Order: sequence, then structure tokens, then C-alpha cells
Amino acid sequence: MAIKLSSGKTGKCCLIGAVNLKSSNRYPVVQEFESAELSCIITDSQTREPRIEWKKIKDAQTTYVFFNNRIQGDLAGRAELLGKTSLQIWNVTRRDSALYRCEVVAQDDQKEMDEIVIDLTVQVKPVPPVCTVPKAVPVGKMATLHCQEKEGFPRPHYSWYRNDAPLPKDSRANPRFQNSSFVINSETGTLVFSAVRKEDSGQYYCMASNDVGSAKCEAQEMEVYDLNVGGIIGGVLVVLAVLALITVGICCAYRRGYFIHKQDEESFKSPGRPDGVNYIRTDEEGDFRHKSSFVI
Repeated sequence: MAIKLSSGKTGKCCLIGAVNLKSSNRYPVVQEFESAELSCIITDSQTREPRIEWKKIKDAQTTYVFFNNRIQGDLAGRAELLGKTSLQIWNVTRRDSALYRCEVVAQDDQKEMDEIVIDLTVQVKPVPPVCTVPKAVPVGKMATLHCQEKEGFPRPHYSWYRNDAPLPKDSRANPRFQNSSFVINSETGTLVFSAVRKEDSGQYYCMASNDVGSAKCEAQEMEVYDLNVGGIIGGVLVVLAVLALITVGICCAYRRGYFIHKQDEESFKSPGRPDGVNYIRTDEEGDFRHKSSFVI
């Protein structure tokens, strides 16, 4: 809106305006690697060549995007000014998700400056998630299957499949799975069995999905087997019997002297004769005397 003023003597008038901005879409949402338009439109201004600036606000930091009539920073080479004030970005990536502020300075207007903020969201398709499935679980035991995907945006939700058939979030809510006891957390990607049954054996895989697309991991086999309680008890008894026999054998060997050290036997032998000395016992005296002999 313009205000007409006149000077008393000359009768000349001039227009004093106020710059105002609007946007056709303040919350654009695009997929990664597409192009994005950040709309910034001047609705009122009396300045023919206003100064245009675009700034990016992310992680509490503000950087220039368009300044001094050229693209700046990481958008250089893949963005341009569209029309007079809007901004177009090609080949957007997840790093481009941010707030963008359009600032216009109109020196000839009474209200010289106005700004508008555009919130750009770049959606990213999930990649194949990482799945963890136990290979073998005994009947009646608890089992937990994990699924995790970290690239997709918005954050994906998870679903599980067994032998290519989708599983419900809660087995108790579906008559087909009333003999099972599992719960799926679609936010964390876990599939938890409180007590597995033989019917729970099969090929399992997980699907991660968001607004852009979905991806799944490779199927993995989980086997549920019966515990042979009788065999386990029998094996324990055999081990105990073998240990008892070994203990008895060691005790018998000690009693028969098989483990007496050779040094103990030698300690009972008479001391050896020193080299170069012969001991001779006479019949008359009945005692010992020695005679030295020297070896030349």
C-alpha cells in the first residue's frame, strides 16, 4: 500500500510504501535428489531494485545461501534465484533439510525490510534394515528378533513376515496366530516371543517403511526344537559315574604305592662311597677301617 504526500509550496507528491513478503508454500516437502522451490514473493514495495538475501538456519547456525547477487556455500552450483526473489535448489539431499530465511531490503520504502522463513523437509527412502534372528530356540523359551534402519526420513515403522506372510502386531488379536505368543513393536522393530512353539519355526524378515518407500532385509531361518530332558539327565548321570570311577582308581593306586615319588625311594638307600676311598672290615676287630687309594 502506498501513501501519497504533498509538499505545501511546490505541490509535488511522492509515494512512500512498505515492503511486504508472502510465500505460496512455507513448508515444502520433497524427496531426496529432486528439486525444491522456496517461494518468496514481494507483494508491496516502491523500490525497483531491492536487496535480496537468503540464509540457511540449521543446528543453531546461520549461513548465507544467496548474498551479493550470487549463490553461496554448499548450494553453489546447484541453486539459483527463481524470478526476482524465490530460490530453487536442484538435487536436494538430506543435509538440505533446514529453515531458509528470505530477507528483502527496500531502501525507497518507509518500511525498508521484511523477511519470511521457509521450512524445507527432504524425505529419504529407507535402506535395507539390519535384522537379527536367533538360529535355534528351545520350545517354551523366550526369543527376540531385532530390526533396525537408520537412513530413512521420516523415521520408518517396522513390520515382520514369516514365510512371506505378514505377522500381526499382537498374536492374540488374530485367530490364525492364537497358538503363538508374540508382540511386534513397530517403532523399535522388535519381535518378541514370550514362549516359542514348534509352529513358530520358519523364515523371518523385516520391512522398514516410510512415506517415501520401503526396504526389507534378507530372510533368516529360526528353528524351534524340543528339549530331550531324559537324554540330558542320562548324560549327567554318565558323567558322574565316570568321575566316580576315576576317583576310586586314584585312591587304589595311592594305596598300592604307585604314586610314591622316586626320590622317596632313594632316600632309604645307604649313602654312596666317596671316590678314592675303600672300606675294609677285619675279622678280628669286627669294625671298619679305611685305606686310601690314589688313582694316578
